[in-house]
Amino acid sequence: MDYITWRSFYTVLVFVLFIGVVWWAFSKGRKRRFDDAAKSIFDENELTSTTKESTKQESKNNE
Repeated sequence: MDYITWRSFYTVLVFVLFIGVVWWAFSKGRKRRFDDAAKSIFDENELTSTTKESTKQESKNNE
């Protein structure tokens, strides 16, 4: 096998892997998991702000 054959094989392999990743990312079964992950950053901020508010309330009550 010469260099051109290996290069062609590698190109086809990378293309098949690309199609596989695109199929995996856009499959319906993964949509809910990706949506939950995308929204998790907002949930974390709400938890942090709620924790800060409760800490402020506790410190006011202790004074």
